[in-house]
Amino acid sequence: MHMKPGLFFVISFCLSACTEMPTVQDRHIAAEKVAYDAGWQRLNLDAGAFVLAAFVPPDLPRSDTLTIYIEGDGLAWVNSYTPSFDPTPRNPLALKLALDDPNHHAVYLARPCQYVDAEDRKNCSTRYWTNERFAPAVVASIDRAITQLKQRYGALHLVLVGYSGGGAVAALVAARRHDIKKLITVAGNLDTAAWTSQQQLSPLTGSLNPADAWPQLASVPQLHYAGEHDNVIGPVLTKSYQNRFPREKLPEIVIIPGFDHYCCWIEAWPRLMTTPEVPLSK
Repeated sequence: MHMKPGLFFVISFCLSACTEMPTVQDRHIAAEKVAYDAGWQRLNLDAGAFVLAAFVPPDLPRSDTLTIYIEGDGLAWVNSYTPSFDPTPRNPLALKLALDDPNHHAVYLARPCQYVDAEDRKNCSTRYWTNERFAPAVVASIDRAITQLKQRYGALHLVLVGYSGGGAVAALVAARRHDIKKLITVAGNLDTAAWTSQQQLSPLTGSLNPADAWPQLASVPQLHYAGEHDNVIGPVLTKSYQNRFPREKLPEIVIIPGFDHYCCWIEAWPRLMTTPEVPLSK
């Protein structure tokens, strides 16, 4: 991937929210501890092209609606020119959001090649967390895993919550399903063409752009949170996605004052899921 010298290092650094480089094992252990401390357990889902890691509560009761949180891009790049060997996030923000879901009927789904090892790393080519991170094969695999989770818990409807790049995946999955009760994103990368242009990055060749799926998403109830001070995926990019829709079908955007790409979603999440903030603009 070709980019302005030094810029992708900045983007990769920002997308990780950590100044040191923990090992793959450290990243696995840290996320598992967060989940296990909350009483959640690990699942590995065979989802076709990939094995996907999930964390779920042990005794989740059956309900008509299941909320599924989808993780961000994770550690895609280690510097300007070197893709990461393993995209497992340093800070699993979507997992922490799932654990704080006030409705207590939620599960967490990682992206391809995050939190898996050995034989479960099938098809884990670096292209699936760099330029093809939103490829049809990735979306199909996430979609398949979501169907498995829906069946496991006997749900009829789904709420999809995606953080950062997970927002793109959530939107692309929602565009191909007919059981989505609501699509929610947090700092979601919803117009990838606008994002790469703004950040002076090469286009995500081989990836789908959620903004192009607006005809399929026009009937899906949506709520997109953006941080006022987010320099990674800010409100301008969220509005670029919104502007693809006809006026009578505009998805809702809520811009949170003082928030950026990481702060302060986790602390505010139970409140935001219960009573969304009044938007600064739409």
